[in-house]
Amino acid sequence: MKQRNLVLILCSLVLFISCKEESSKLFVGTFSENGSEGLYSYSFNSKTGELNNKKLEAEIKDPSFLTLSDNKKYLYVIKRTEEFKDSKGAIIAYKIKEDGIEEINTVGTGGGYPCHVGVSKEGNFLAASCYSDGSLSIYKVAEDGSLKSNPQYINHKILDSIKKAKAHASIFTPDGLFTADLGLDAVKRYTYNGKKFVPGKQASLNFPDGAGPRHFKFSKDKKFLYVINELNSTITVLNKNEDAEYTAIETKSTLDKAFKDKNSCADIHLSKDGNYLYGSNRGENTIVIFKIDKETGKLTLVGRESVHGDWPRNFVIDPSNTFLLVANQKTNNISVFKRNIKNGTLSFLQEIKNPSPVCLEFLE
Repeated sequence: MKQRNLVLILCSLVLFISCKEESSKLFVGTFSENGSEGLYSYSFNSKTGELNNKKLEAEIKDPSFLTLSDNKKYLYVIKRTEEFKDSKGAIIAYKIKEDGIEEINTVGTGGGYPCHVGVSKEGNFLAASCYSDGSLSIYKVAEDGSLKSNPQYINHKILDSIKKAKAHASIFTPDGLFTADLGLDAVKRYTYNGKKFVPGKQASLNFPDGAGPRHFKFSKDKKFLYVINELNSTITVLNKNEDAEYTAIETKSTLDKAFKDKNSCADIHLSKDGNYLYGSNRGENTIVIFKIDKETGKLTLVGRESVHGDWPRNFVIDPSNTFLLVANQKTNNISVFKRNIKNGTLSFLQEIKNPSPVCLEFLE
């Protein structure tokens, strides 16, 4: 009898662990419209692609972008607000708990309408990109995940007297901080001198007028940089040389040649194995798919897939690397696709309704 009970307990434990491994938590940022109450979460089944257990994690106005610390202990969320002096936005730091999230602290961005936050791998710095006034606010992060006051403020307005700065995304790398500025048609580079971030040796990666670099991703070895350009609907590939400087080696259109209407690109991601690149088209309402040559970094078009919705502002590849989920802002739905790992193609599985989804982030 004791042996039988032990077997039953072990079987139950194996089943519990198996079910837990099949499930990931998905955070969903939204705009506060169409009935949205704030920041949501779901349980995502990595075997079936199903989203369940919808939960309102926090009532926030316009939690439009989210990011997790590398150690997955903290979640950082943008909100639009005018509660802080000289600021139209804020960053909220949350602690990730077993049963949800717990607010640590909230700080004003100092800039207008933040649209992106990036956290360093070590978790000691966070950069908020502010779109409306083209600025960066760089915070030091405490050991408990809280954001320290008095961030370093970098104003891109002074960099160009003709173009209007619109900082849109920032990523920390071992080389420093990279920031895409859609209005300046450039990716700006900064290095840390021990006290603050200053322009790097290669201070600016310049793009053609009207390109509008919005988001970007690096290959794992940082040898290649992939930038999606919102305004001219292209993806630019840049190569890193021996002096750690990046040079454009090719630019590919994200659109079908037959598409003639207005379009603006949004998000970009690489598959976890580095074999495929995906970009979202708002207008054509597709995810474009490219095969990556790992030796040269160059792209070969695989095809495109309808997002089964309107205005794919953001998308994400799940931790298992076998699903891709799209946040369709205007049709209030999240579309789920199965990824073919071998050829990179997407197959639509299902959708779930969620008011004005604009950012998806998995807690692995």
